Amino acid sequence: MNAGPETGTDRAALVRRLREGMAASVLSFPLTSFREDGSLDADGYRAYVAERLAAGPGALFPACGTGEFFSLDEDEYRRVVTIAVEETADRVPVVAGTGYGWAQALRFARVAEEAGADALLVMPHYLTAAPQEGLVAQLERIAAGTRLPLIAYQRGQVAYTVDSVRRLAGVPGVIGLKDGHGDLDLLQRMVLAAPDDFLFFNGAATAEVQARAYTAVGVPAYSSAAHAFAPEIAHAFLDALRADDHGTVDKLLRDFYAPFVELRDRVPGYGVSLVKAAARLRGRPVGPVRAPLTEPTAAHLTELKTLLTAGLDLVGAAL
Repeated sequence: MNAGPETGTDRAALVRRLREGMAASVLSFPLTSFREDGSLDADGYRAYVAERLAAGPGALFPACGTGEFFSLDEDEYRRVVTIAVEETADRVPVVAGTGYGWAQALRFARVAEEAGADALLVMPHYLTAAPQEGLVAQLERIAAGTRLPLIAYQRGQVAYTVDSVRRLAGVPGVIGLKDGHGDLDLLQRMVLAAPDDFLFFNGAATAEVQARAYTAVGVPAYSSAAHAFAPEIAHAFLDALRADDHGTVDKLLRDFYAPFVELRDRVPGYGVSLVKAAARLRGRPVGPVRAPLTEPTAAHLTELKTLLTAGLDLVGAAL
């Protein structure tokens, strides 16, 4: 089981491992398995995580947005992160989600430490907008209360300035930024302002759609929602992107990713609900989403199945 970095040397080693993983493959954000009654399905989750790992991600991010962190209590969170660490067996870094206000984030951080996670992804705080000084202070308070390195996640009401990213890069324990806004002009300036060892990755919804643009500003690594249900498609896209095979990239974007985004955008929360439904279509033991998310309609499920079949056909895989 991972011990969790405690020193600057350990943090530097983790940054190297994450950078190597980000260069080698996509980042995997596993779904959390629930039973039909809404309870946690630990056995299903273990089997599902094992399959994600067999597909060769660069790192595993359990209990994050795709994993419905916002719906987990602390006991469930502990089981989810523990299972992820056990199944990973130190093959790739495990970065667990945390969030809400800094006090609650630290409660989850302590659980993640005990479970053996390597680092934390700090998701946007709850509800209120905040000035830059407060956004930086939030990360400072969390960093001061945990021995696990932090990756900040800007999305929703959290949007850093270049100066704030420069300040975050100077906070001991803050090692990177996941960007979910897609403001490439701003992101380019953040990359230029941050030290070379500060990690950046593309966390836009359905990140492949913007992967070429992010790569152009020096952020080639990305999280892949497709890896949660169709790693064959995710890896085929990454291979084509890395090989500058623009024909294959365009075909996958045109015939799979762009239509998926159009379907995803029809209903709030479909960024998780459709991913989970697609995993179920492939027989994976992930179960339903929890409220406030809702299941896709029957008509949307039919569209999803057609789209998924087409995407798998493109890469020579079966439903």
